[in-house]
Amino acid sequence: MKLLFDLFPVILFFIAFKMYDIYVATAVAIVASIAQVAFVYAKNRTIEKMHLITLALIVILGGATLIFQDEAFIKWKPSVVNWGFALVFAASHFIGKKPIIQRMMDQAITLPAHAWTRLSQMWIAFFIFSGVANIYVAYQFDTDTWVNFKLFGLMGLTFVFIVLQGFYIARYVKQDEQEETEAKVFDRSMETLGDAEMDSGAIHQQTRTEQTDDQANRSEKG
Repeated sequence: MKLLFDLFPVILFFIAFKMYDIYVATAVAIVASIAQVAFVYAKNRTIEKMHLITLALIVILGGATLIFQDEAFIKWKPSVVNWGFALVFAASHFIGKKPIIQRMMDQAITLPAHAWTRLSQMWIAFFIFSGVANIYVAYQFDTDTWVNFKLFGLMGLTFVFIVLQGFYIARYVKQDEQEETEAKVFDRSMETLGDAEMDSGAIHQQTRTEQTDDQANRSEKG
């Protein structure tokens, strides 16, 4: 259900495109994204900065598509978002004590430090590749093919990546724990893809928390 909610604007975009055209679909996606963020705020009374940035991208690029009647703007949106996620994941290696993927998944699985680093690098590579793949399809194929790829192609890439990730993680999991761990990893991976923009705000929150803890520890020692 949560995954369906995360894909809500994309699904409506796809339906509107099939029924009308790219411009109607873009307008629908903008409205759906605003409604989605409003719902999250009404439910949680807070919205992370990266969630707002993602919304701003669809409004700006989608708005440019409608104003200039140029579909190129909206086609760039998935790539910009994916590359933004790649940047956030990369930055987490230098901000705070843990890569962001570890902060999101370490309650589900236990891995050595070098494995978390490699896993984070895999996610960064995946986001970069997805962004490049989107641009390639957008400029090498017609709009109908791109819309299909946006929903089904990127989703297919996601599932393939999660399976490959599972094989990597399995190397560090005991045989009797493997089935349960694989289920947890799948769930957390899908949440990561749906919540990456919200969880990326955790970089700043985690850093502040760690700094506070360090200060408290120094005070106790003093």
